[in-house]
Amino acid sequence: MSVPDWPRAWGEPPVSAQLRASPADFFVEEDLGLEPEGAGEHVWLWIEKENLNTNDAAQRLARFAGLRERDISYAGLKDKRAITRQWFSLHLINREVDWSQWGDPALRILRVARHHRKLRRGAHRGNRFELVLRGMRGDVNAFLARLDEIVRQGVPNYFGEQRFGRDGRNSDGARNWVAKGCPRLPRHQLSLYLSALRSDLFNRVLGARVAAGNWREPLAGEVFMLDGSGSVFRETVDAALRQRIIQGDVHLTGPLPGRAASLAPEAEVAALEQSCLAEFAPLIDALARAGVDAARRSLRLIPGDWQCEFIGAEDWRLRFTLPKGCFATVLVRELALLDTTPVESTNSNKTDSLQE
Repeated sequence: MSVPDWPRAWGEPPVSAQLRASPADFFVEEDLGLEPEGAGEHVWLWIEKENLNTNDAAQRLARFAGLRERDISYAGLKDKRAITRQWFSLHLINREVDWSQWGDPALRILRVARHHRKLRRGAHRGNRFELVLRGMRGDVNAFLARLDEIVRQGVPNYFGEQRFGRDGRNSDGARNWVAKGCPRLPRHQLSLYLSALRSDLFNRVLGARVAAGNWREPLAGEVFMLDGSGSVFRETVDAALRQRIIQGDVHLTGPLPGRAASLAPEAEVAALEQSCLAEFAPLIDALARAGVDAARRSLRLIPGDWQCEFIGAEDWRLRFTLPKGCFATVLVRELALLDTTPVESTNSNKTDSLQE
């Protein structure tokens, strides 16, 4: 199954361009928000990986250190076809590893430090991105105008296609798993399936609201989220709250289904979400049986620290930061129609056409 082309909020992009012509064109750096203390039973590694996914990186580190994979921790998954920097932690009590012997060219160890705690999933604050759009064609002035609009008003906070696996394989696998009665799976595989299910259901609700034009306009019964905190609340919509939404201090939210939550939408929003998800009741039941708690996610994503520069030859560099759990690709798809075919995988006589 291919991942659906969810509705765009700002219409057809005014330009086309190539993203990820090479891994170096998609750079991600984790912002952990803290520093290792220098002592403790966990070794923290600041690594740079290229064209390698996070799980494969963890497996390589585990083999080298003589650890089980479950003794390797990280805050978040990072893109494969990219150059990314992030922290890993390894549970090493009273034992040292000679990291000077590390020689994997796809995974470079930049720093080694100890800390008293392991890294927890979601412990990071966000990520810094540096992306290059190559061979841009179209109305560049409209591109810049749309970019300004997005910086002020944001984009729909969809889960990106990375969450669903290549060609939606994780989504397909998750549905087959549910159809077979949810048999026991390895922990990593189960986590991928549960994430794909929740993400797909959230995207369906968000897509419906984008299509209806109310993904930024509060309806009766909304659950709101404070920007940057994850704190959710219900409140009567008045002029003051509307102004906070416009300013980006408060966001509307959508469902991450699972076991019943203490704070759920009401009235119009409850009816909307139930209508969108009614046919997926077996998937939601499977999430609940797997022990996944329902939660809420912001419907809107507003980038921070935005920079855009022309770097020549119809190429543009974008720099920005995003909160954890958000996808750079869903932002860029509102700006440009993307060709994501890597140049390295094409023969030389096709390179020029890919860069047009």
